Amino acid sequence: MKPEEIAKRYNIDLEKLKKEQEKLAKQLKIEDSIDFSLAERIAAIDNSFLKNKIISGCIVVNPEMEVLEQEYFSDIMRFPYIPGFRAYRELPSMIEAFNKLEEKPDIVFIPGHGIAHPRLGMASHFSISTGVPSIGIANSLLIGEVKGEDIFVEGKKVGKVLQIKPGSKPMYISPGNLISIETAYNLAKKFIRLPHKLPEPLHLAHKYAKEIRKEMFG
Repeated sequence: MKPEEIAKRYNIDLEKLKKEQEKLAKQLKIEDSIDFSLAERIAAIDNSFLKNKIISGCIVVNPEMEVLEQEYFSDIMRFPYIPGFRAYRELPSMIEAFNKLEEKPDIVFIPGHGIAHPRLGMASHFSISTGVPSIGIANSLLIGEVKGEDIFVEGKKVGKVLQIKPGSKPMYISPGNLISIETAYNLAKKFIRLPHKLPEPLHLAHKYAKEIRKEMFG
């Protein structure tokens, strides 16, 4: 089913949401807001799904990847899957889980795009909603082209490609907000712990969300 058909079925005004995304995107600051080499609390949020339910798991670790805090939130999804609009489907639950943390982290890894998006990626939308710097980690490109290890959209550099092993499927790294492209890439690469493909905070959040889903629903 085409996005327009899905939107009509659920009575969603996609043009209104596009304008909202474009308006929010003007608030983005793709520059380092702090010295991220001094970051002590590194977070990640990932989602697990079961039918119409979403479980968002949030993990906070220190630079040694020891878990400092973890929280989750489960809810019913009220928005269908439409490419380019994932944030409207998943972000409410993710923010609820994040808001349960006792202390806010210095940076958050998000499973989705930052500025490598036609308008506003989920990592960018999350950062604007919370005020916390974010990094988007995606498995595929929505738009743009890759030249070497850089991602370009209409001639503008928006992210970098991270390939852990030769021949393996790459990850597409783009800053969400309040962090530069190079720092986002370097942090993603820094926190890889083989054999895991994802940066370790995101791997732990993915594992945590799946464990909560199993506990809740079997």
